[in-house]
Amino acid sequence: MLERSATITSRTADAPDETADTGCPPESSRERVNRRWNEILQETRVAQTGVQILFGFLLSLAFTPAFRDLATFDRGVYVVTVVLGASATGALIAPVSIHRFLSGLRMKHEVVEAASRLMVCGMVLLALTIGCTLLLILHVVLPSLLGELLVGGVMLWFVLCWYVLPLRLRRKAVRRDKA
Repeated sequence: MLERSATITSRTADAPDETADTGCPPESSRERVNRRWNEILQETRVAQTGVQILFGFLLSLAFTPAFRDLATFDRGVYVVTVVLGASATGALIAPVSIHRFLSGLRMKHEVVEAASRLMVCGMVLLALTIGCTLLLILHVVLPSLLGELLVGGVMLWFVLCWYVLPLRLRRKAVRRDKA
């Protein structure tokens, strides 16, 4: 009985506070790291698909006849965009490589932490890739300040949706947990 009580106590101490709100039983630290890994895998699948499609589009653009007519500024934006897209692809696919190299070494917590950081980095690079892609397209279609203002507006929207809102919700959860 005492052993079971200690197990329940340690599981409760390891459990995140959200289990109390959901009515789910508390999870052990092992269950939590497994859940976090599965969540990262799902998030990675979504992000990888988007970045790979965008990167493929960017790579094919250089082989179109209209590419030769691009101005120097547009070619520069294109190069920056391709480099950002390649970097985003690398960051978003890196968790797969890390997992493969470290699988079976009982390092899942470290793998999850590294994968989480790479996902955040990859999402920043993806947002920048999207912004530069928009700048390239809109600079060609609307060669005026309007295109750049539209890109700025879209990038502001990304910052609000992808970073400000999650960080605000996180801060709210931390304040709630301290209360």
